[in-house]
Amino acid sequence: MPERFVTPFTAASTAADVVAGVDLTGRRAVVTGGASGIGIETARALASAGAEVTIAVRNVADGARVADDLIAATGNKAVHVGYLDLADPATVAAFVAGWEGPLHILVNNAGVMAAPLGRTPEGWEMQFATNHLGHFALATGLHRALAAAGGARVVAVSSSAHLRSPVVLDDIHFNHREYEPWSAYGQSKTANVLFAVEGSRRWADDGITVNALHPGGIRTNLQRYVSEEDLERARRAAGAGGASWRTPEQGAATSVLLAASPLLTGVAGRYFEDCNEALPNEQGTRTGVAPYALDPSAAARLWELSVR
Repeated sequence: MPERFVTPFTAASTAADVVAGVDLTGRRAVVTGGASGIGIETARALASAGAEVTIAVRNVADGARVADDLIAATGNKAVHVGYLDLADPATVAAFVAGWEGPLHILVNNAGVMAAPLGRTPEGWEMQFATNHLGHFALATGLHRALAAAGGARVVAVSSSAHLRSPVVLDDIHFNHREYEPWSAYGQSKTANVLFAVEGSRRWADDGITVNALHPGGIRTNLQRYVSEEDLERARRAAGAGGASWRTPEQGAATSVLLAASPLLTGVAGRYFEDCNEALPNEQGTRTGVAPYALDPSAAARLWELSVR
């Protein structure tokens, strides 16, 4: 096993702290879900460091308002909006087809959490379709642009909820087992980590690194399907900042670290939390990374299944 990767940053660090002194001039970034929650703060930090940022969103009007705010706040006029619905393969394909030139940073940030059972027209379970399959199609579709960038980074926003479930490869879409929203969310977040493991292996020769992360406990629109009681219980179980939630600025810090910090050059296929590589999960706790999320054989199987 490679030595655990640590940085000077902590759970209290913000995206601005992480990107301070970093110059991203000439770099191009895409942030999915960049019009809300930690997506806004991720885009803000990248734009403030000089990157050209495209926020890929379902609601283009909301995206345009956020882009205008980011331009005003950062002075960087190169903030754009693209239409993307991760649960709709046609919009993912259209976004990919419309992309021209290299792509240096892809932050797979958008997601849906603990939603009631829903299915895409293809019959795919909605959380898995959105959180994993849509992002998988986006990243693989943009592979050529990432390879052209030289040293590109892909960032997969996972969650400590991956500890709730491995990817059940024999029944991903809950066709033969009872649907449970948190288990479905958990397996989709495990899939994000497995994507980082296999993506880093497959794309190493292209100079592309892929890492996954848990952003911490943050109150955002992501939790629209979750009750206050469930949120509070999850926060306590995860040890998310003691008695308080993290700010979106703190929640975006680990994403921005993986996307932009020179400290992460060449680091790939790992899972981070609190701006540092996570330790192995200890049974009974809600921190660290589960062994099944880093399993190379499961990662390879999931990749092939995702292609199909």
